[in-house]
Amino acid sequence: MRTPLIAASSAFAAALVIPTAASAQDGGTAEPFVGLSAGYHDLGVDDDTFDVDDSGAIFGVVAGVDFPVTEKLFVGAEANYHFGTDAIDNEYGIAARLGIRTSENSKIYLRGGYQEVDLDLEAILDAELPEGLPDSEGDYIVGVGGEFGLGGRNAAVRVGVDTISFDSLRATAGVVFNF
Repeated sequence: MRTPLIAASSAFAAALVIPTAASAQDGGTAEPFVGLSAGYHDLGVDDDTFDVDDSGAIFGVVAGVDFPVTEKLFVGAEANYHFGTDAIDNEYGIAARLGIRTSENSKIYLRGGYQEVDLDLEAILDAELPEGLPDSEGDYIVGVGGEFGLGGRNAAVRVGVDTISFDSLRATAGVVFNF
């Protein structure tokens, strides 16, 4: 688990450094944000032989920063942490963002990065399992999202749909606050 964490930290640092350099050349200003998020994560484990409960609700936080490249185009990075119900104990990750500003306080974007998911195997299999079984899995995450302003530029409704290595489906919604 240490190697993915180091890789994730390195990717997050690179995602911050590259846009910062681009922003400095263009004279853009960093746009940091934090927010609350909730959603549903379906792990995509379908099995006709066994009764598998492979999905659950997730609740958590997001934080990141965007950097304008042009008047409409931006790049950024974000981190997330969610605790889950049923099949998911918790999940966390980082992602780079590339998007366009559709209005002064609304954006749509693509994102890609790394997501680690800690599973509740007993809940998934509905069985008592021995201690010490590996129950964490991480892989690349890709998705699309949008933030739609609430009045001024300080708050926005956030929605997103992601997949982890095209095996799972995660839909989230929440609110973000911009600084």
